Order: sequence, then C-alpha cells, then structure tokens
Amino acid sequence: MTKMSQKKAAILEAATVLFANKGFADTSMSELASMTGAAEGTIFYHFKNKEQLLLTILSATRDSILEEFNAHMEEREFKTGMEMMEEVVVFYLLLAGRMEHQFLLLHRLFIYQLAESRTEFRENLEDIYSCLVTLFEQAIVRGQEDGSIGDVKPRKSALIVFTMVDGLVRFKNFNLYDAGALFNELIESVRRMLKSN
Repeated sequence: MTKMSQKKAAILEAATVLFANKGFADTSMSELASMTGAAEGTIFYHFKNKEQLLLTILSATRDSILEEFNAHMEEREFKTGMEMMEEVVVFYLLLAGRMEHQFLLLHRLFIYQLAESRTEFRENLEDIYSCLVTLFEQAIVRGQEDGSIGDVKPRKSALIVFTMVDGLVRFKNFNLYDAGALFNELIESVRRMLKSN
C-alpha cells in the first residue's frame, strides 16, 4: 500500500468512527484532520467534500461486508439450507461486532435523512441492504431445494429474518440490550418461521 493510499485509508477509518459516534453534522473536517494528522487540503484532495467522504465510506462498507461474508461462507459446507441460514445469522452478528463503527453508522438517522433527498445516498443504502438480504434469501432458496425450509416467499422471508437479526444488532450498538442474551431464542424463532411442515 502506498503512502498516499495509507493516508486515504486512515482518513476513511477515522471518518467512519467520527460519523458513527458524533454524527455527520457534528463532525468537522478540522477535527478529522487533527485525528488523522492529515491537512484539510489532503482530505479534500481525496474527497471533494464531506458528502463524498460519507458516500465512499458507505461503498467501502458494502464491499467489506460482502468480502467478509463470501470468504466466511466459502470455507464452510452446509448439509441443509436451514444450517446455512443459521450460519448467516451467526456470522452477521459476529461481523456486526467486528465492524462495529460501520454498523453503528448504518443505524444513524442522518444517513436516512440524506437518503430522502439525495439519490446517491439512497442508492448506496439500497445496495447495502439488498446485498445483505440476498445472503439470507440464498439460504432460504437452498433450504427449499433440500426440503429443510418450507413453502415461504424467499425474498419477503429473508427481509423478515434480516430485520430481526439487524434489530438485535441495533439494540447492541445503542447499548439497549445484550444481543447475545437473545441468541438462542432468535435461532429458534428463525427455525420455527422457516421450517418445512
């Protein structure tokens, strides 16, 4: 990695932490410069403005989530789609802990406010969530093929399962509840919802 790309990566990492914890409006470029040791001009060289910086973070977050999921799932063999679904749930929770600031950022209100009026933000969020729901949907389709998952609508069921799992991540990120305390109940609920009759 070149010195310039290392600086860019450091800026992205620091901005992710600041945006996730302080919000978009309350994060200044001078604070980001101070945190990274980069001059404000260097930040603007890499990212033309604060919005472009946030869009780059969202795009990098999507890519990182997909890379992590693909690498993790390739290493495993599943006897059934239900087993695959359980692993998707488990890994999503693990990844949310590993990428805590990115997931916290995705749960911040300002992102959705920007998405209401800015197409590029909406498209980035749609890409992220569509990719995530597709991971759950693939497990459902596989389970329907092998008989471990019943006659449910794959995409809608994937959205429901994803919403349950992501809701626990949200609770954890905002220190409202220990997601781990509900893990067994979550897996049992997913099994009941998707089971073959």
